[in-house]
Amino acid sequence: MQDDIRWISTFLQATAAEAGAARNTLMAYGRDLRDFSDWCGRKQLDFATLGQDQIEAYLIDLDAQGLARATRARRLASIRQMFRFAYAEGWRDNDPASRIAGPGKAAKLPQTLSPSEVTALLDAARRTGRTDADRLRNICLMELLYATGLRVTELVSLPVNAVRGDPRMIMVNGKGNKDRMVPLSDPARTSLTAWLAEWDRQASKLRAARKPEPKALFPSRGKAGHLSRVGFFLLLKDMAITAGLDPARVSPHVLRHAFATHMLEGGADLRAIQTLLGHADIGTTEIYTHVLEERLKALVLDHHPLSDS
Repeated sequence: MQDDIRWISTFLQATAAEAGAARNTLMAYGRDLRDFSDWCGRKQLDFATLGQDQIEAYLIDLDAQGLARATRARRLASIRQMFRFAYAEGWRDNDPASRIAGPGKAAKLPQTLSPSEVTALLDAARRTGRTDADRLRNICLMELLYATGLRVTELVSLPVNAVRGDPRMIMVNGKGNKDRMVPLSDPARTSLTAWLAEWDRQASKLRAARKPEPKALFPSRGKAGHLSRVGFFLLLKDMAITAGLDPARVSPHVLRHAFATHMLEGGADLRAIQTLLGHADIGTTEIYTHVLEERLKALVLDHHPLSDS
């Protein structure tokens, strides 16, 4: 068991150093591999000697527990990565996970929102918050998210120096520690200017009290120094309720999907959307063409005079 934990720890350290994996990715690897290690411990198995049959037995056990197909696929992906690393390092003379066929992922189109629903959310952001400062921050968060399609971690962790000078484009440090440029819409720039004025006012008060000013555009008192992903998620739920939308339908990632879908509907090139979203593979971006196809199909079925509906 201790040797298995050492394998996991070394693998995660190497992945962080060599591949520049994001913190959330490393945490997911760690959780998946620890679960597999616990299962091996109960079966009196260890990473150094187990075979393909034992890994397949683990996957069957996950299926019996009722875990979703996507979860099982992710667990297998984590196991594959670790044993590929172990084989390359010479810890094993074979890779027991290399020939295992995964469960795959169920075909599922991303959830999105209509332009009118996004407009309602933006209006709600202007009314959500206990103070004027809260409301300025909230509308800035929402305008930036919808203007850029940023991942939630990219949004909440933006450094204030990245948005100084009324920029038309900002540099974003994204998944895999890769930088990309994203343009800002006029509404996003307007809300950003208003929030920066309030940010500077608060920073001035901190300096007067001989306290350090924050480095994040959306600061908080938490350990990370910026608004957390969970904090923004809960804030967005409040905005959804204020907007009269089902909060279960609204999340930061749904807003990212809305950005991409609405861009495509407006005639944007798929490659351009790929660049803006920071997708490494164009295949990931192509899912939005299917979203658009489904929406057009529904439009015809709902409104065509010869439709049965």
